Amino acid sequence: MVMSPELDRATVLRDEAAAAGYLARICFKTGPPTLTGVELEWTVHDAADPTRPVDRERLRRALGRHSPVTIDPTSPAQRLRHGGAVTVEPGGQVEISSAPRPSVAALILATEADIAELTAALHADGLVLGGTGMDPWRPPLPVVETPRYRAMRCVFDRRGLAGRAMMYSTAGLQVCLDAGEPERLAQRWATAHAVGPPLLAAFATADRHAGRRTGWASTRMAAWLAIDPARTGPVWSPDRPDRDPVAAWTEYALAAPLLCVRDEGPDWTPPAGVTFADWLAGALPRPPTTDDLEYHVSTLFPPVRPRGYLEIRYLDAQPGRAWTVPLAVLAALFAGPVTTREALAAAAPVADRWHDAARYGLADRPLADAAAALFELALAALPGLDLPAGSHEEASREIRRRRAALERRHR
Repeated sequence: MVMSPELDRATVLRDEAAAAGYLARICFKTGPPTLTGVELEWTVHDAADPTRPVDRERLRRALGRHSPVTIDPTSPAQRLRHGGAVTVEPGGQVEISSAPRPSVAALILATEADIAELTAALHADGLVLGGTGMDPWRPPLPVVETPRYRAMRCVFDRRGLAGRAMMYSTAGLQVCLDAGEPERLAQRWATAHAVGPPLLAAFATADRHAGRRTGWASTRMAAWLAIDPARTGPVWSPDRPDRDPVAAWTEYALAAPLLCVRDEGPDWTPPAGVTFADWLAGALPRPPTTDDLEYHVSTLFPPVRPRGYLEIRYLDAQPGRAWTVPLAVLAALFAGPVTTREALAAAAPVADRWHDAARYGLADRPLADAAAALFELALAALPGLDLPAGSHEEASREIRRRRAALERRHR
């Protein structure tokens, strides 16, 4: 195996203690919570025929100077005018990653402007953004091929077809929140996980795929859960609610099988079943480096992933401007320690029901009850958020509408 110059400059890791120390430094950066970010992902469709495949060249032409280098190696990969970075996922999904903002208002205004710019660029080439968490019309098909994506497909295929469905057909909404002060980290970490099942159920949009109903409220989350629990399962568990977040994440990361081992060649596929802990113990021809460890954790996809901040990954893509509603709900629930603690208590009875949330959505009564309680807490905290006037009214109206619908459904 040939090491690249980047790997030569990285620090070699000799044991699990060194790896654990490095993970603690890069994955949990604590301090007063001030920033919020969002990552919006969409399937992309031909405006006249949404079942028609959209190839890499058409995306490159539409995105122009904003094309990532994965589809155009000569592209300057310019950010959108308000700071959003554009990426293209393996199935041709387009994603905007916002620059983090000190207020939710600033985040919404900047991201809306970036979405408008992206939408106009795609529209000029006859393309439109999807509005659900799973491609409702097309089967999984590769659009972007890189060594990383080829290795991912090879490893995922060992366990079935769920990996291909995830790679090529899913679209998510990710909300990024600061980890918080050291004394608040455990509570924010637990709450980010516990509210996941009810909020997944409340905002599920992925009940169709490849032209048919699937029987799942969120086929997107069903695909993620079916890939490999060592890579996509939750890190926090209500069975061990008080476990230190850093220790839990370290154990998870080191025990996860390798997905890619980077090389100068085109084949990054690792030997089957080799974990990062095995690599530290000498399972591969060279020792791993800090750079390898950072890359490894980028291939782990739990519902909540620590990246210096908390990356909340369990929400389906939303239609149109509806993405602002789950963003506002989460921002409100984490606006202060009292609300965060109350949200954790409200969600605790269903905190481990990821499968039920994906399968049944709000048809599941306990999940619906928890979602209603979270909506009530969010409504109470919403006035404290710095939201644009229109967004505040829209979010409040939509949360009230959803809460009323839950009450009618389970009356």
